[in-house]
Amino acid sequence: MADTRSRWPPRWSQVLLWGMGLALVLALPSLVSPFRLNLLGRYLSLAIVALGIDLIWGYTGLLSLGQGIFFALGGYGAAMHLQLNCHSCSRAAGGLPEFFGLYGVQQLPWFWEPFHSPWFTLVAIWLAPALVAGLLGFLVFRNRIKGVYFSILTQAALLVFFNFFNGQQKLINGTNGLKTDLTRLLGMMVGSDAMQRNLFWLTALLALLTWLLCRRLVVGGRFGHALLAIRDDEARLRCLGYNPTPFKTMVFALAGGLAGISGALYTVQSGIVSPQFMAAPFSIEMVIWVAVGGRGTLWGAMAGALVINMAKSLVSEAWPQTWLFIQGGLFLLVVTTLQGGVVGWFQEGGPRRLLARLGWRTRLSTYPALELETGPEGED
Repeated sequence: MADTRSRWPPRWSQVLLWGMGLALVLALPSLVSPFRLNLLGRYLSLAIVALGIDLIWGYTGLLSLGQGIFFALGGYGAAMHLQLNCHSCSRAAGGLPEFFGLYGVQQLPWFWEPFHSPWFTLVAIWLAPALVAGLLGFLVFRNRIKGVYFSILTQAALLVFFNFFNGQQKLINGTNGLKTDLTRLLGMMVGSDAMQRNLFWLTALLALLTWLLCRRLVVGGRFGHALLAIRDDEARLRCLGYNPTPFKTMVFALAGGLAGISGALYTVQSGIVSPQFMAAPFSIEMVIWVAVGGRGTLWGAMAGALVINMAKSLVSEAWPQTWLFIQGGLFLLVVTTLQGGVVGWFQEGGPRRLLARLGWRTRLSTYPALELETGPEGED
């Protein structure tokens, strides 16, 4: 009986937390304005790309500064399908999307054709970024490029993609990007409140499924252990007879696929995709979300993406010029003090140590469960 009592309370508490989270997601459309709901949907989509970054950086030790490539590829895939099936938009001659007429294009480019199919698009928004990431990763990892050189190389690739997409006016509307808010999806205007509410629920579901997938990969199992071994001591892993290249290529491709899904969801909720998704500052921001939330902690990556973007929105509305300073300060704080991020700080007992330093030791000792482990002289 004692063992039963010790097991059930945590299980029921988890069920209660999940139930409360589900109820909150279902009730949010009634609790907040459509504008705020749209913002929350975007931030949930960004949490998916943050999970991918946590896989390759937090668990594998590969700091990528080029996730914007795969994020934008997923967004362009979704936008191209919506542009081709935009019955309510004005069309140029020959049934082409409107912007082609501005540049005198008379025939649809060949790579647009498959995006007429919704099934092809659903596969392409994650498979195309995953393939690009897998190819790039294989070429890099087979040459044993890692550390800061890997980070520099991914940002160099980002700049190449950004400049290429930025100059393709006749193919993908270049700097102007592709708009989606006036297109139709499943018979509904993409920018309508009803569709955005459905997209919010879809994004929440996919964010949960992504978290479950990542947790399944990293908690237990040979693949998760291999990722941690690569992060902690890759040379030792090689000495044990394992080749790290396939593992790093696979996890990098997976992170690219997750970034593509995130980009597609973000595009249909923001109403536009453009080469700015590949701008270097945006990819660096993604890393900051994970660093502040807590790399190596999946919940930390998601919480960092959600909380930082919500704070960015609220602060920018009140003091538009101050957010960059706050964001820089947060990153400096994490790098110098909270290297495990906020979630890592909580997991390591940071609040208890802080309260002890503030003179709360005697009060904490009243509660044995919260008592600090002290040395011979009573220090932490």
